[in-house]
Amino acid sequence: MKTNKVTSVEDYKIVSSFQSLRKTLLEDKFADRLEKPLAYWALPNDRRLPLAFLGRTIKDLLATPFEELSATPGIGQKKISSLVKLLSRATKDHPPAVPFGLAELSDGSKDGSKKLATVEKPRRQGTGFDPSIVSEALWSEWRQTVVEHGLGREKLGRLAPTLQALPTVIWHTPLGTYVDHTVAEIRQLKTHGEKRVRVVLEVFYLVHEMLSGAGHCDHLSMRIVPKFVLPLEDWLNTILHGGKLPSRDEVCQHLTVPLLDQIHVDAGPTIHELSEGRLGVNGAPQSVRQQAKRMGVTRARVYQLLEDCGRVMEVRWPEGQQLLAQAESRLHAEGAEQEVLALFHATRELFYPGKSQLADEENGG
Repeated sequence: MKTNKVTSVEDYKIVSSFQSLRKTLLEDKFADRLEKPLAYWALPNDRRLPLAFLGRTIKDLLATPFEELSATPGIGQKKISSLVKLLSRATKDHPPAVPFGLAELSDGSKDGSKKLATVEKPRRQGTGFDPSIVSEALWSEWRQTVVEHGLGREKLGRLAPTLQALPTVIWHTPLGTYVDHTVAEIRQLKTHGEKRVRVVLEVFYLVHEMLSGAGHCDHLSMRIVPKFVLPLEDWLNTILHGGKLPSRDEVCQHLTVPLLDQIHVDAGPTIHELSEGRLGVNGAPQSVRQQAKRMGVTRARVYQLLEDCGRVMEVRWPEGQQLLAQAESRLHAEGAEQEVLALFHATRELFYPGKSQLADEENGG
């Protein structure tokens, strides 16, 4: 396609698509996209990108005759097709890439032009979240959602699907750390390898998916918390506001087991099993000495593993520390049964340990 002639049906379709997209992008509703570079709609796994055009704005490209674009050194038919594909992405009301799958199909339409991009709804597949198909355009939407809803101070660890996939050093990193960076800039940040970038992008995606369709109301606000938190808070507030005293089974069902389930999600089966045994959910409580002997490790190692329960709750549900302390005080004041107090106290101390707890237990555990 180095001449002004259309030499094949394929060339004709590309020219026709370019002219159609040019007409669309020059409409008033797309004015906000004209000053953005073409690279804004490129994905990391795109092949045969027209590198000569990526730094040029959409406005500049549309103002250039197609014949001149196709005559650019290093630009052949495949790269011109990529140019048209990126322009097609720019016409979408919402960026086409989705993190759980992108379907780009080629099929004929009635007018002979080619449909260059079709999108599937996000869905969780076996491959999981794929950061390689997150465009700058898509990332810009996610960042905007976080800013508009005032979530810049929320911590990555608070909102991540599981802490097992999140490096410990960024559990407490606020989302606001990333809202002024492009995806390309995040990939260049020190210590931000592919695993870390993947989790950051996924958290922003999940927040956006939850909030992008939420309307605005002047007298109401929305609180974003891990799913396990609200039932726990409702149950504890019932105790604090004069509800009947719970039985041991109710403490286990409404407090201990939900917290243990979250530990399974965030810390894995080994720590979940240790914690469950420590609290005696399915039998008599196990001492650290017993657990260490069974696992073939030192008691110090068992304590080290159990400490992860506190670290998890510190980022997942920091408000729980005060709520549990207040609820335990009421149970004492109202004369709750000893077995109720024992399980409640053991649960609170495991997930929100006092400074001297582990040291005190070293002698007798």
